[in-house]
Amino acid sequence: MHNAGRGKIGEEQAAAALEKAGMTIIAKNFRAKLHGEVDIIAIDGETIVFVEVKSWTAFKQDDLQYSIDIKKQNKIIKTAKYFLYENRKYSNMAIRFDVVFVKSNQVTHLASAFTEGV
Repeated sequence: MHNAGRGKIGEEQAAAALEKAGMTIIAKNFRAKLHGEVDIIAIDGETIVFVEVKSWTAFKQDDLQYSIDIKKQNKIIKTAKYFLYENRKYSNMAIRFDVVFVKSNQVTHLASAFTEGV
């Protein structure tokens, strides 16, 4: 299976895992023309969560923290700011940036994987 197909399946698995954990998905594949894309945007209690999904055929637990470099983090943060600008009803909520890793049927969720200003 090529990367696009694996990525789409991974995003669906990630969304299902987040919903099972009690989160509400409000958007998938949100794009900001000049900044990038956020794979999943969800609500977790009083927090809006911007989620990057990584679908890998192989990864080690030790590698997870290094999977999203500063450049990618900044793109996600800028896209999140654009989303909040366009959707002001969420602008007073706490914000969190998570990463979900999917390998086969194994889903690993890293809450608060990075923060703005990193």
